[in-house]
Amino acid sequence: MRIYRVSFHNNGKLYQLHAQQVASAPLHGFVEVGELLFDEHTSLVIDPAEERLKAEFAGVQRLMLPLHLIVRIEEVERRGQNKILDIDGSMSNITPFPLPPGDRSKP
Repeated sequence: MRIYRVSFHNNGKLYQLHAQQVASAPLHGFVEVGELLFDEHTSLVIDPAEERLKAEFAGVQRLMLPLHLIVRIEEVERRGQNKILDIDGSMSNITPFPLPPGDRSKP
């Protein structure tokens, strides 16, 4: 089974989700992400961030993500933790996509 970690921007945050399917979407300029993987809890320890993502994407069969929001798609050996990361000045390894020269109204 192939597992992909997909990192993308959403509402000022960086989402990292794991999925079994990633493909070019039938909609031009989109990537289709399917069969999202969430941790099945077998112990008493529950990760609140994972539960928040699980609730947010409950009932979602496929995501259609615009290409310009995707940061990275990686094929990984095993499923890791799904995360929502804040994007602020302290995350120096993430650079926002540059704006066109005439459009400086957005930060």
